[in-house]
Amino acid sequence: MNDQTPPNFGKFQHPDLTAKGEQRAEVALTNPKTLWFNTGTLCNITCVNCYIESSPDNDRLVYMTTAEVEDYLDQLEDRRWPVTEIGFTGGEPFMNRDIIGMIEASLSRGYDVLVLTNAMRPMMRPTMQRGLERLNAAYPGKLTLRISLDHHDPRFHEEERGPGSYNKTLEGMRWLRDAGVRMTVAGRTRWSETDAMSRAGYATLFAREGFEIDANDPGATVLFPEMDMSVEVPEITTACWGILNKDPAEVMCSSSRMVVKRKGAQRPAVLACTLLAYDAEFELGETLAEAERPVKLNHPHCAKFCVLGGASCSA
Repeated sequence: MNDQTPPNFGKFQHPDLTAKGEQRAEVALTNPKTLWFNTGTLCNITCVNCYIESSPDNDRLVYMTTAEVEDYLDQLEDRRWPVTEIGFTGGEPFMNRDIIGMIEASLSRGYDVLVLTNAMRPMMRPTMQRGLERLNAAYPGKLTLRISLDHHDPRFHEEERGPGSYNKTLEGMRWLRDAGVRMTVAGRTRWSETDAMSRAGYATLFAREGFEIDANDPGATVLFPEMDMSVEVPEITTACWGILNKDPAEVMCSSSRMVVKRKGAQRPAVLACTLLAYDAEFELGETLAEAERPVKLNHPHCAKFCVLGGASCSA
C-alpha cells in the first residue's frame, strides 16, 4: 500500500498496517526477565478505572493453581528463558487460596517474586500473614509486595477504590513494615500533579509511616499513566523507533509474558501483555514455546502505556 492509497480500516484494526497504511511496529521477545501469572480476576473491591475490570463478581479469569504454576516453571527451565522474576497479579492475588503455594514454588527455584496487592483484608487473613512471614524468613530479600496506593492523599486514592480503602491499605502496609516484608508502591498519574509533586507527597507519607520505600526511585514508587480508552493515541509504526529514539527492547513485551486461565478453559494460556487479558489477538498459545513469537503493537495501551508512557509492570 502506498501513500496515495488510503486504507479502508480505522486505527488499531489491521494487524500489520496502521490506518494510514504504514507498517505497524512489532516487538520481539529478546530478553525474557519476568513471567507473570494472573491468579484470577476476582477482587475484594471494584475500582473506577481497573484495567482488567477486577471485582467481587468478575471471574472471567479463574483461579490459577500451584500445579499449573509449577508446569510453567518447568517450561521456563526447558526453554532456558533467562527469567529472574516471577510476578503475581489479579484481581487480588491473596483471594486465591493457592497464592502462598505459588509464591513458595517460585521462591524455591531461586526466582525473585513480586506480588501486586491492595494489602487489604484478603492479605490480612491469618493464614496469609503466617505464610508471608514464613516465606520472608526462608527466602530473605527475594519477596516483594507492590502495594496499590493510587495517591498519597486519601481523597484521591478513594476516588478510585472507595470510601475507607486508604486506611485499610495503610493498615496492611503497617503490618508488612512490622513483619519486615519488602514493599514497593504503585500510584497513578491521573491527577494534575507533576512527577516531582507526586513523589514529594509519597516521600512525606513514607517518612511519617516509617515505610522503607524510596519515593524518588521509579522502580520502588511506580507511577503508572492512566489508561483511558477515550483518549486519542497515535499508532506506533516501524519508523517511530527512530523518531522517538526508542529501542523495542525497552518495551514490556520484549521481556515478559503473562499466564492466565480463562473461565471454562481446560488449560491456561500465555498472553503477550499483562494489560490485555481479554483481547484474543494478544493470546499467543498454551505454552511458552508458542509465546516466543513477536507481538504486533495493535492496541492503544501499547502506545500510551508502554511506548510513549515508558511504563512497565515488572520491578
